Amino acid sequence: MEGLLTRCRALATCTHQCSGHIPRKFHCCAPGRGKRLVLSHMFQPQNLREDQMLSLEGRSGDLSCKSQRLMLQVGLIHPASSGCYYLLPYTVRAMEKLVRVIDQEMQAIGGQKVNMPSLSPAELWQATNRWNLMGKELLRLRDRHGKEYCLGPTHEEAITALVASQKTLSYKQFPFLLYQVTRKFRDEPRPRFGLLRGREFYMKDMYTFDSSPEAARQTYSLVCDAYGSLFDRLGLHCLKVQADVGSIGGTMSHEFQLPVDIGEDRLAVCPRCSFSANVETLDLSQTNCPACQGPLTKTKGIEVGHTFYLGTKYSSIFNAQFINIHGKPSLAEMGCYGLGVTRILAAAIEVLSTEDCIRWPGLLAPYQVCLIPPKKGSKEEVAAELTGHLYDHVTEAVPQLRGEVLLDDRTHLTIGNRLKDANKFGYPFVIITGKRALEDPAHFEVWCQNTNEVVFLTREAVVEFLSQVQVV
Repeated sequence: MEGLLTRCRALATCTHQCSGHIPRKFHCCAPGRGKRLVLSHMFQPQNLREDQMLSLEGRSGDLSCKSQRLMLQVGLIHPASSGCYYLLPYTVRAMEKLVRVIDQEMQAIGGQKVNMPSLSPAELWQATNRWNLMGKELLRLRDRHGKEYCLGPTHEEAITALVASQKTLSYKQFPFLLYQVTRKFRDEPRPRFGLLRGREFYMKDMYTFDSSPEAARQTYSLVCDAYGSLFDRLGLHCLKVQADVGSIGGTMSHEFQLPVDIGEDRLAVCPRCSFSANVETLDLSQTNCPACQGPLTKTKGIEVGHTFYLGTKYSSIFNAQFINIHGKPSLAEMGCYGLGVTRILAAAIEVLSTEDCIRWPGLLAPYQVCLIPPKKGSKEEVAAELTGHLYDHVTEAVPQLRGEVLLDDRTHLTIGNRLKDANKFGYPFVIITGKRALEDPAHFEVWCQNTNEVVFLTREAVVEFLSQVQVV
């Protein structure tokens, strides 16, 4: 971002020439061009008053989380039932971008995408004893024939049964890194914090199969490194902490935690070395780091990722075998790796936003650019057509921004009111056709929302500036 701003300031000093314009009435759609994306056509219910949000969620205590309050306020989500939400268009766009980043990182290490049924038969879970172990967290149901199922919160049983059904696997085919991004279900006793803890959520879950413990540990490190790369690209500082294996099991586990005060996990971090852990894995009396004996500091975090080295816990139950180098059958060594997709979105908003305005990781912003033309009836209205020309010029000259530019055509509102709304929505770049658009050449007011800096640029300089914006 700093590089963009440096370039932007340099562009602001240039004397680009802009062709003269004939003042005309602003059009939402220019003849012969693709339809412009305009804000007035967006389905984005807003609940800008606190009492409206309280009526949506019931109790004032339910809105103690900043991300939940902001996402309700600007219409990113809408409550459907306890722990379940409608994901509205802006949120779906952001989530699709996050999934694209996840796909890039997973496929870069050899991941293959699959899609497994959400409806999981009870006998799979009974085979591992998790039908009883998971208790009330499993959402269970019976079909008309009396057959029992659950709505899967995770898919270790299903994926292992799938691999076990392939009877001619060779060690030469390994490793397999199979993953999906799907809805998951958990009967939370007390859903809260919006998308941070719900009963229905999106998750990326990967399951790996290797030919030896050594190879499986290498795959484990590979996936953990990919998680680190993912969070670096999103600009989120996550801690990789040692964790308990819980009901999933295995012999090694790590959580990826985003430090934040509302986090429900308590973490111990050593400032001297790289050690960090969920306090669940430590003795209650432990105050020093086991690695360097330095003092441990305590913090809270939101778990956004979790990794497990499973060994043969599941492959032994379902007999997931392959033929080894000696021509003998061997059990596959497994790992599983989760990322909370909707939770990452909400956690990023929680960490990056101000109390009043949403801020997104740059790659995930639903729209990168918002254009604000003059108010109808203002003296700047004669320059309104320039906003449309700028929209067309940007989307033609900067191909990666096609579909990323939104025009706030609510010209009955002042520029100030629309800028306030744009600030709440968190568009990374807001471009205003204001007083300086009447100059020759016309200059547009460019706001960088994440740094609160403003520069004035000609049309060509705006295009040059935006050409450096990264999208996914």
